[in-house]
Parts: sequence; structure tokens; C-alpha cells
Amino acid sequence: MDVSTVARALRHRNYRLFFAGQGISLIGTWLTRFAIGYETFELTHSELMLGLVAFFSQAPTAVLAPIAGVLADRWDRHRALVVTQGAAMLQSAMLATLAIFGLMSVWWLLALGAFQAVINAFDMPIRQSFVRRMVDDRADLPNAIALNSSLVNVARIIGPLVAAVLVGIVGIAGCFTVDAASYLAVIGSLLAMRIAPQPPVRKTARVRDELIAGVRYARSIPVVRGLLLLFAITGTLGGAHTALLPAVAERSLDGGPHALGALMGAGGAGAIVGGLYLASRGDARGLVRIAVAAAFAVGVGLAGLELATNVWLALPMMFVTGMGLIVQWAATNTIAQTVVDDDKLGRVISLYAVVFFAGAPIGALVEGSLATAIGPIHTLALAGAACMAGTFVFGRPLTKEG
Repeated sequence: MDVSTVARALRHRNYRLFFAGQGISLIGTWLTRFAIGYETFELTHSELMLGLVAFFSQAPTAVLAPIAGVLADRWDRHRALVVTQGAAMLQSAMLATLAIFGLMSVWWLLALGAFQAVINAFDMPIRQSFVRRMVDDRADLPNAIALNSSLVNVARIIGPLVAAVLVGIVGIAGCFTVDAASYLAVIGSLLAMRIAPQPPVRKTARVRDELIAGVRYARSIPVVRGLLLLFAITGTLGGAHTALLPAVAERSLDGGPHALGALMGAGGAGAIVGGLYLASRGDARGLVRIAVAAAFAVGVGLAGLELATNVWLALPMMFVTGMGLIVQWAATNTIAQTVVDDDKLGRVISLYAVVFFAGAPIGALVEGSLATAIGPIHTLALAGAACMAGTFVFGRPLTKEG
């Protein structure tokens, strides 16, 4: 694998700054994700509550993302991104304060999770559509998206492993505190960029009308419409699996925080491999078939958990699941950013955000309830089987077109 090819987007100064700042901040983000899941289960010992916390930490994003997508096409994305990252730092600081003073409860986790979801509704379409402005050569855009996906998943490995250690040394409060401080890195990188001010966009249409126009535009592109439907399947059935991992680690696999960290780390390792594979590709040809194959791999990984009797047998399944999810997301994102007009990109990306953030909490709520009756590992195996069936039904037309 040619390193210069894999990392070619890093030759752009603004993207290098973003990559470095995000790398630090994302580790902190995964510290908090680990800590919230672990703390929820410690406070309640309830799979249903794990699902509820996951639901409230994502559902508001699904509701607000379409509006945020319209505004992302109006605002200066550079300035807006600084604001969203500052708000996220405040949310983590609030979690840290509550944990330090012993005031944490599951209700605070629900409320602050919902607050973060509101922030994410605006941050995601703004951040994803901003990538184009950081990369001067459009030919390097697929590589930049794949590198960013790999970065997310390096953090996904390191974050849970560090969190498992921090929980034993300084407690949950330490994870939240480190996360709050890590946002300084990404905010600093954004402020250091040399980005020309975005020309003001005059909009006379109402937000609702622009939203409808964005939906119609996405429907008019067959590959975008088809990939969105496929992503809805895996996002709902497979995207919620992390909400049940604390219960899988403790009850199904007789583990604890270290087992949970290993499971999350294995998923992150698979995602890194998938991201590096996409980064090593020269162009976007064949990405539709890759996205469909990745969706099927998600189902295989989750269904295979049924055979896992210990943590070591579960790790390969999590590796495959993590690889499938990130390859499907990155390939879909790359295709959208390649074919969609810039003045509509925020709205199209927001539709993907709706699918992801609506599917995962709905899936978490349903799977959390089902896990109470049949157990978490059996629930995830059923979700995996449904993913494979859905991919077979809805993926075949895409492979014929792409």
C-alpha cells in the first residue's frame, strides 16, 4: 500500500489542520461514549435504559437535521463549525462537573445526551459539506473522506481502551473531563485555517420550501436515492448495536469494562481497515457495489455473535461489523459528495443524517426492549439476519446500476 496515495489529501494545509485537531478531539468523544454507556448500566443495570439513553442521544438529531441542512447551505460553514464545536465542549464540561460533584443520574445522562443530539444535528451537515472547502483539488475529495473515516475509527479503538483504564484510575469524571479539554484542539485548528469568507447566500424561499426542494433533488438522483434506502436498513438494524454492548460484555460474555473496551476496539479496528482500503483507492469507481457488499457484511458480523461463547470469539464478529458499517457510510458519503451540487450538499447530507440518527435510536429502543426478553446477544444476531435479508432485497438493483 503506497503511503503517499493513502494520505494524499494531507498535502492540503487546511485539511492537515482539521485532521490533527479532529484526531485529538475524537479520542475524547469516544471516552465520553464509553463512559455514558458504562455509567448508564452501572446506575440502572437495565438493557432498556441503555436503549433509552441511546435513543435520546440521537433522536433529536433526526428531527432537526433537515432544517440544519437548509441552514448549512446558507451559512458560512467555517464559522458555524467553530460554534458547534464550542457547544459540544460545553456539553462535555457539564457532564464532567456533574460526575465530579457526585450529582450524576440517569436523567442527567438522558438530558445532556439530547443536548448533544441537538448540536450534532447542525454539526454533521456543516462539517461534512465543509470538507470540500478544505481540499483544493476535487480529485483528492474521496481520499479526504476516507481518511476522516479512518481517523474516526482510530479514535474508536484508542478511546475505549483509554476509557477502560481511566474508569479504574480516576472514574467516569476523568473521561468527561478529558473530552471537554480535547475540543480545544479542534477549535484551535479551525481558527488557524486560511479559509476565504463564504459569500453571503441570499435566500428568498422559506426553509420549508428549500427543504422540500432538497428532498426532491435527492430523489432525482437514482444512486443517491437507492443508497439512502439501503443505509436506512443497516442504520436501523445494525447501527444500534453499540447500545447493547455493555450488556453483551457483562451478561452474555461474563466480562466487564475491559471486555466492553475490547469489543468496541475490535469494531474500531475493522473500521480502520475499511477506511484505509477506501483511502488507497484511486477514484470513486465501483463504490456502489462496495457499499452494498459492506451492508451485507454488517449483517454477517452481527449474526455471527450468536456463535460467540466468550469475548475472544466475539472480537472477529465486531471487527467485521465495524468494517462493514464504516465502509458503507464512507462509500455512500463519497458518492454523494461527488455527484451533488455544492449549493444543495448540506441538505443531501442532512438526509443521510436523518437516516443514521433516526434509525439508530429506533433500533436501540426496539432492540433494548427485545433484549430484555431474549437476551442481548440473541437480539443482535436477529438484527444481523434481518440486515442480510434487507441487503439481498434492496441491494441488487443498486449493483445492476453501479
